[in-house]
Amino acid sequence: MSVNSSIFKLKPSISVVVPVYNSCDSLMELNFRLCKVLKEICSDYEIIFINDASQDDSWSVIEQVIRENKLASGINLMRNYGQHNALLCGIRAACHEMVLTIDDDLQHPPEHIPLLLDKLLEGYDVVYGVPTEERHDIWRNVASQLTKIVLQNAMGADVARNISAFRIFRTQLRDAFQNYKNTYVSIDVLLTWATTNFTAVRVRHENRALGVSNYTIPKLIIHALNLVTGFSALPLQLASLIGFACTIFGLIILTWVVGRYFFHGSIVPGFPFLASIIAIFSGAQLFSLGIIGEYLARIHFRSMERPTYTIRSSIQKQGSNEN
Repeated sequence: MSVNSSIFKLKPSISVVVPVYNSCDSLMELNFRLCKVLKEICSDYEIIFINDASQDDSWSVIEQVIRENKLASGINLMRNYGQHNALLCGIRAACHEMVLTIDDDLQHPPEHIPLLLDKLLEGYDVVYGVPTEERHDIWRNVASQLTKIVLQNAMGADVARNISAFRIFRTQLRDAFQNYKNTYVSIDVLLTWATTNFTAVRVRHENRALGVSNYTIPKLIIHALNLVTGFSALPLQLASLIGFACTIFGLIILTWVVGRYFFHGSIVPGFPFLASIIAIFSGAQLFSLGIIGEYLARIHFRSMERPTYTIRSSIQKQGSNEN
């Protein structure tokens, strides 16, 4: 696909935010391909690399990229905070009218950026680039789909089933979460605080040529749990539903026991029956207390005012694009 397929009467300006973790081998090519596309579709642009405490030479490569590309800048975080925390850092540093986020592993083709931009210019606020076919193993795909189901509840938007890390949105949306300081971050949920005008377009998803994915199945499960307890009241509603169901079940058992006594002159015999009833109610109570405890823990951590991210160092861009 040629980038010349998008012709704009007034070219927009774009800030590209790239969270980086252990991707030193792909950054030079990513920068080259991004610049090749952006210089044709933008009036001005910048590329912001956020190094999330990589264990390889990623920061050194970012420094080299910045020396060669005057429109690139870099932020080096103190420790690994997670992809969405790094994204939030980069989004807050963006200075152009639109923000595009893209992974560092080249699985999202930069050549498809015009597709997202064209759709955004139709009047949408957020556009996702959804893979036509995801290049992951079956268990990773299953975990990813479960995470999206959880995210759909947290976002309260149907488009949550079509989210991806390849997204473009209007920079003004960040005003809705400019004071957000929680350590649990989901960019997609935060965007719903500003708008519900979402859509998605289909893009190609490349095979991962370098390295391995940093999103393992356990990490995806933890991410899903953080989403559902950090941005949704669904677990509390579930606990209430379980408590109500147990109450109804208890009333049915009580009616049966009393009815048996009056009509048959006997009660239900046996310790196993009594033990099983106690176990059901005790389990429901502990489950509900565990959910409440999870929310209390989040309130506790929020009260500690732990930072969303901490910057070790940064390198600013040195110029602007000229067409």
